[in-house]
Amino acid sequence: MLALRMKHILRSTLAAILALQAGAVAAGRLPEASGLDLRQVISGAKDRVFPAVVFIKCLAENYDGGRRITQEVSGSGVLISAEGELITNCHVVDKAVQVRCLLADGRAFEASVVGRDQDTDLALVKLKVGKDEKPIPFAQLGTSAGLKEGDIVMAMGAPWGLSRSVSLGILSCTRRFLPEASEYSLWLQTDASISPGNSGGPLVDTEGRVIGLNTRGVLQGGDMGFAIPADTIAQVLPELRQGGKVDWSWTGLQLQPIRDFHRNIYFEGTEGVIVADVDSDSPARKAGFQPRDRILKVNGRPVTAMVEEDLPAVRLMLALLPKDKPADFEVLRGEKKQALAMVPTAKGKVEGDLLDCPRWDLTVKSINQFDTPDLFFSRKQGVFVHGLKYPGNAAAAGLQNRDIILKIDGREITSLDDVKEIHGDALKNLETRHRMVMVVLRNGLMKQIVLDFSRDFAKE
Repeated sequence: MLALRMKHILRSTLAAILALQAGAVAAGRLPEASGLDLRQVISGAKDRVFPAVVFIKCLAENYDGGRRITQEVSGSGVLISAEGELITNCHVVDKAVQVRCLLADGRAFEASVVGRDQDTDLALVKLKVGKDEKPIPFAQLGTSAGLKEGDIVMAMGAPWGLSRSVSLGILSCTRRFLPEASEYSLWLQTDASISPGNSGGPLVDTEGRVIGLNTRGVLQGGDMGFAIPADTIAQVLPELRQGGKVDWSWTGLQLQPIRDFHRNIYFEGTEGVIVADVDSDSPARKAGFQPRDRILKVNGRPVTAMVEEDLPAVRLMLALLPKDKPADFEVLRGEKKQALAMVPTAKGKVEGDLLDCPRWDLTVKSINQFDTPDLFFSRKQGVFVHGLKYPGNAAAAGLQNRDIILKIDGREITSLDDVKEIHGDALKNLETRHRMVMVVLRNGLMKQIVLDFSRDFAKE
């Protein structure tokens, strides 16, 4: 009896959903065709994009375990041109030494990474297509400007490294702000399932247009996924095509909205954006910016961030300012307006380079102000221990992750080249010398550590 009642409830719920969807069709949220079957709309959109969905498999370098290894990483992508260009997430092809792509029709191609941008987590990849190869399918890149909550979308990709799949849902939020992940762009939030491996696959509307790129998924707490909006892709794509990267400008301004709900701080007025902090040795610090300054205009253009969702647009505007050219700011400090001129510089790398040190059994990484700001505060230029091999000589000596290496055998260390040279000399003279003294900075305290690398753990 209970089973029959449950079937009746499910049947009634499904009928209600279909009725709502039919209403959405008539209202124009789906293609205009009164009485159009939703399944036909979804099938048509899927058929337009599915052939362009690509399964990506990479061999990527990993330095986390104290030695450089190559491991398989997989994800998804979507072809956007007949020349074999495809977009995916930067984290899918990060540190890749080999990229292979499988198309929906079974064809496999080697590919190369044309460009990547870690700030937006976007990458441009191109298939190595032969002259006599048959045409490459591709999808149309749409726009995300007119999207609304409740719009029906489909997330496509190759989740868990399996065959291509499509999941159906709606846009839950079109302007989602994610702390620490919304530098220059907001996110599209959807309840269409985005599983590991879906990263880099297209988020598609009912017209069969790519309106986002699947990037983040939540495995617990309900179906919630996040996609990079198509308009952000359109902003970054030309830069990746032309120079292989996005040459962002850097000001050193840390911004805060006028209505900061999470910090429970509210400023008077409805114009401008608040300076929360100013990075040391930054263009903003040199220009005289101070915390609690209110920026009203940049090069005569009014700027306002009432809530945190408004911050990415302001940051993007600052990041697109010309480098090495003064920008004029109108600032309210207290009750007085001031004019400040700032010269933005190139942001450069947002992650330090890595080096593997065999026999020492550790990997080291360059200090970077964006990747490791706490270490950068202690030492502006240098190298730190990134990974330790267990068992291994460095771990046995007492070295720890995030130790800043100040000196090796009395020689000051300021770059990976310094470590590389000393390490190379050490391996050449193993028969006569296999101990050295490292001076490291750990939690603000200097320590001397004797590294004995006489044992070869790789052979044991």
